[in-house]
Amino acid sequence: MATGAVEAYLESEVFSADPIELVQLLYRAALESVGSARRALLLGDVAARSKQISRAMAIVTELMLSVDRAAGGPLAHNLIELYDYIGRRLIVANVEQTEAPLEEVARLLATLLEGWMNCRPAAASHPAGLTPAFLPATSTPAFGEIHA
Repeated sequence: MATGAVEAYLESEVFSADPIELVQLLYRAALESVGSARRALLLGDVAARSKQISRAMAIVTELMLSVDRAAGGPLAHNLIELYDYIGRRLIVANVEQTEAPLEEVARLLATLLEGWMNCRPAAASHPAGLTPAFLPATSTPAFGEIHA
């Protein structure tokens, strides 16, 4: 079955990813959910819209909880505040059933993903074991929960 192959590929991608790649995967998954929510909104599919917004919210919450507050200082604080704002905009989109908050969230997530895509050269300059404080504290997310 095609779905089984896709899930096996995604699982392999998650388990072989380094911390930066994991964050990038989460951003991509959140962007995918927001895009699906926007399509569902336009089609009037309330259940699908709500499911996809909830999925995006779960991913953003996981990203927020993974920030190393102690080592990240002001950068960690600002990132957590941005994740909180994104979460609140997702709630507004779901409650008001409007596209504008979803568009804003998609722009913010795309900008964050772009930053993480450019993180690789900077991360390569850190000695082994010393990664930027804004990397997630956990090594592997519960991938099945993300796609639930």
